[in-house]
Amino acid sequence: MTDLVTLAELGGPLAVIGGAAYARHAHPAAYWSTVGLPLSVARLLASYSSTMDACGLTVEPSRWRALAVRATTRREVRPVPPRRGVIRPNSTGFRVRLRHAPGQELADVAASAERLRHAWGVHAVYVRDVKPGVVELRLVGYDVLRKVRMPRRVDSGLLRVPVALREDATAFVRDYRAVPHGLVLGATLSGKSMYLRHLVSGLATQPVALVGIGCKRGVELAPFASRLSAPATDPDEAAELLPVLVKEMEDRYDLIKARQGIASGTTDEEITSDVWGLPKDERSAPIVLFVDEVAELFLVATRKDEERRDEMVTHLIRLAQLGRAAGIYLEVCGQRFGAELGKGATMLRAQLTGRVCHRVNDEASAKMALGDIAPEAVMAACAIASELPGLAVVGDTSGGWSRIRTPYLSLADAAATCRESARLSPDVPALAPFQPYVLPVPVETSGPATAPRPVTE
Repeated sequence: MTDLVTLAELGGPLAVIGGAAYARHAHPAAYWSTVGLPLSVARLLASYSSTMDACGLTVEPSRWRALAVRATTRREVRPVPPRRGVIRPNSTGFRVRLRHAPGQELADVAASAERLRHAWGVHAVYVRDVKPGVVELRLVGYDVLRKVRMPRRVDSGLLRVPVALREDATAFVRDYRAVPHGLVLGATLSGKSMYLRHLVSGLATQPVALVGIGCKRGVELAPFASRLSAPATDPDEAAELLPVLVKEMEDRYDLIKARQGIASGTTDEEITSDVWGLPKDERSAPIVLFVDEVAELFLVATRKDEERRDEMVTHLIRLAQLGRAAGIYLEVCGQRFGAELGKGATMLRAQLTGRVCHRVNDEASAKMALGDIAPEAVMAACAIASELPGLAVVGDTSGGWSRIRTPYLSLADAAATCRESARLSPDVPALAPFQPYVLPVPVETSGPATAPRPVTE
């Protein structure tokens, strides 16, 4: 009996510890909600003042406060930490706002993020500016990129597609209105196709014309043919399609120019410099052009191919330079995109504002994607392991960058979304000759609609 009692006394705590360790590894979200969050909040509340003092984020109190403390408590006057707001927990961590002490700025708190992470036992700490004098600490309890779970509420809309999860547990939204053109680089099996799959399926449910150039004989974009307004599966077809898009862009500029023929009675609200300022009944549908394996458009074997290449590259550069105001946006994908591809490659890349770099085979490829906008992100892109497909580093011309990971989306589900939303494809007369023919999906029936009857003479 004594042995059973001893076993129960030892086995109970060991089972709890073992279960917690298993949950932390296999179900980090559940572990955080039940164990990690209470412990981290307790650490923050218990050590807030001392941690702020150790991080150098405290300041000397005001003269009136020092006099009040000496008069009422007769104890030593200590430095004052930033005023802390209410702790707001969530499924991945918690948020807390801090009011700067006099003389502090955002950079002071951001420089101490790593020390705050260790002091409060969380996975990462991110700092953002809320308003003058107030910053928000976003504390993430575990590695959210190991098993991606997109947030339930995402601010989406026309030409806004949530495609991945950031390392701070917020959604990465591809916003074509804010970042018109993008470049997506990645080696084979790096997750580049999954990223493109999310973009196509997300835009398919919106009134947007989708145009695809897939130089791998169209194998990447063929499952989405029911939703594509104009697919091209080789450089020859791309050479026919790109001039049509340029002509469509010029026609839209003529429409904008006609609206800019400002008469004396025209109101200020009717003056515009892009298609989004036109009335809805005159506004052309936005067009998103996907280019998969862009290097195939640059590679040439003969003099005739070189002339065709130069013409296609010129059309792409014109679309990248002028397409935004006409409602035409580019998403260029490839494994490598550098000056060695030929004339026009560097000029085209300079027009692609958004950059997404998946795992690459060499440092030079990462520099092609991020070196000219966020040099410190190059090493982060080179450190992506092959065991984490879909992990990427995203940056833009503002210099900011972060790690993201695209959740898994099966090709069958993405193709089904395109089929179901085929009716949303807007009518663009210029692209009608390129409209693909899609075989109708057979409808399965359980049996004949009427019972068979014998034929009698």
